[in-house]
Amino acid sequence: MRSLTLIRTYLRIAIANELQYRTSFLTQLLQSATALAVGLVGLQLVFARTADLAGWTAPELLAVMGVHILMGGVIHGYIQPNMLRLLDEIQEGTLDFALTKPVDGQVIISLREFHFWSLVDVVLGLIVLGVAAQQNQARVGPGQGLAFVATLLMGGVILYCFWLMLSASAFWIIRVGEIVELFEGVYAAGRWPVGIYPRYLRLSLTFIIPISFAVTVPAEALTNRLTPQTLLGALGLTVLLLVVSRLVWLRGLRKYSGASA
Repeated sequence: MRSLTLIRTYLRIAIANELQYRTSFLTQLLQSATALAVGLVGLQLVFARTADLAGWTAPELLAVMGVHILMGGVIHGYIQPNMLRLLDEIQEGTLDFALTKPVDGQVIISLREFHFWSLVDVVLGLIVLGVAAQQNQARVGPGQGLAFVATLLMGGVILYCFWLMLSASAFWIIRVGEIVELFEGVYAAGRWPVGIYPRYLRLSLTFIIPISFAVTVPAEALTNRLTPQTLLGALGLTVLLLVVSRLVWLRGLRKYSGASA
């Protein structure tokens, strides 16, 4: 109950702060619309020359784009702001303010920031997914819908765990900011299914930076391409990363020397 109260408090404060800058909404809307237009032009160029791309039809690739946009909104709205703040506080020695609260430190550092206007990408991604599902000839039943929601949630957790481990590496490594910036470029590759890339990139985007499980797998669930093995693999990776990221966080705290040290 204490954690839920804390979540509501941080969320209310974050939304109130964001609403002070209404022009940010127009900026976000323009950026999101431009990114969508560029993606649609890319799809148009591809399917002007071929009927499918590595077995993916136009509506199926539109579903991948929708998941990519939606997950981008989640990353930029919640995950990235909190992890970048954690990174700064580790390097500046001001993490004490979070650790001295009467709630688990990982809960605190994961919930303090929320960029409300990034929900534009979440809504836009859902709209694109709705259009893709309507255009896709394969029927989406309750089973596919549940698998899609489950893989989408697991994808969000996987990205959160990856970001937490990346930011927590600042307990040992000084220059982590460049690695964080690199993630933005790599995430752009998730706009397309990982199956279209060479083997070394497929492995990198699946097991090193898990874009595949965050974007391609939910799209596979929505387009009836998901296999039980892939679903179990996503579940196993989610559980593994939850455990590993928690251990990295706890071990990093033992290395931390802050303002109160």
